[in-house]
Amino acid sequence: MISLEADVLIVGGGMAGTCAAIAAARSGSQTILVERNGFLGGAATAAAVGQFVGWETEAGRRVIAGLAEEVVARLIDNDGAHGHSRFVMSTGHVMDRVQYNPEILKCVLDSLVAEAGVDLLFHAWQAGAETHGARVYGARFLTKSGEISIRARQFIDATGDLDLLQAVSAPMLRADRDRLQPGTLMFAIGPIDFDRFDAIELEEKGALARRGFEEGALARPALHCSRVPGSDHGWFNVTRVTVDGSDARSLSQAEIEGRRQALAAARYIIDKVPGCENARLSAFAPQLGIRETRRALADHTITVEDLASARRFDDTIACGAYPIDLHKANSGALTIEGFGADHAYCVPLRALIVRDFDNLQVAGRGISATQEAHGALRVMPLAMAMGQAVGTAAAMAAGAGNDPAVRDIDISALRDRLSRAGAIIDPDA
Repeated sequence: MISLEADVLIVGGGMAGTCAAIAAARSGSQTILVERNGFLGGAATAAAVGQFVGWETEAGRRVIAGLAEEVVARLIDNDGAHGHSRFVMSTGHVMDRVQYNPEILKCVLDSLVAEAGVDLLFHAWQAGAETHGARVYGARFLTKSGEISIRARQFIDATGDLDLLQAVSAPMLRADRDRLQPGTLMFAIGPIDFDRFDAIELEEKGALARRGFEEGALARPALHCSRVPGSDHGWFNVTRVTVDGSDARSLSQAEIEGRRQALAAARYIIDKVPGCENARLSAFAPQLGIRETRRALADHTITVEDLASARRFDDTIACGAYPIDLHKANSGALTIEGFGADHAYCVPLRALIVRDFDNLQVAGRGISATQEAHGALRVMPLAMAMGQAVGTAAAMAAGAGNDPAVRDIDISALRDRLSRAGAIIDPDA
């Protein structure tokens, strides 16, 4: 068995885990980032979501910056994004977003982690872990080189499905299987005449979506499209697949169903939607996009009341403004519940520190939250902000001489570091 050591080990190289690794390495920690794919980005690249949503309040006030905004700036510099914009969904909801090219994002993230000095291990799958009392001491991974064991002082699970927490038998929350939010298989078509597509009136677009749903061509009544910057291709988010992403058989069947739905949807859109007549199916996302599986049980579980009341925490490390966005299981329904024109809420570090453990945090959609609150917290800009925070916190704990529990670090010092690094930690700022 190959053995490695680090100050901070991050499992999962999605947007949360990548930002956690960059933040930890920039803070001076020897950092290892482990990812099961051959590229970083998680849902942003492997599931080809094609847009980052949830940067601003409804009134347009930015509440997420820091490393997340640095990623956007790098994308713009590499012709992989055009910056922030707003759009009206075919359901009528107004959202802010950054559309990006998933392939360029892969390269941007490669550069950022390399510049930070992160030790990156691709094609590695969680195989087990070692604990003693309230501490994790090591994690094991299956790789092409055989099993690799990594010992560290601080651990971050950014896998989304909380594979590391599962390996150490950590406490977790999850909805009943028949209440999990469904997954989505993204697909791309092109060329699209975006002048005509974008000119479709909201009423007509809604009617086309409902017709496709009623005819069985669309799994939900939506025609959401993210244009690939600088091209005439677009990624569509219109499939809906019942799945438990933490169950191998369920996930296997869902990938097949996702492609079936995507092919049917692409054919309908090409046949019926103005501007798409000359398009052809160009790609399926490499994997299904998963909205919800396991959630951590942390020192605090965020509730809808916490979000709606804009509850303040003395350990706030990130802010958000995205509404509660719930895709209903086994139906085409979608509910989006906003909080008010200029409403922002707080994310405390205590919602990312796993209960009963001294050196284990989560970031991204594994956050400790009720299912309803999770519908607002799972989006990628906020995941990046969480990642920056827990990576910095882990580095602070790993750098202390007495190996403190991560919950015992100086919160004021952490918040100061995040603020100096460009993160927004005051919802009224």
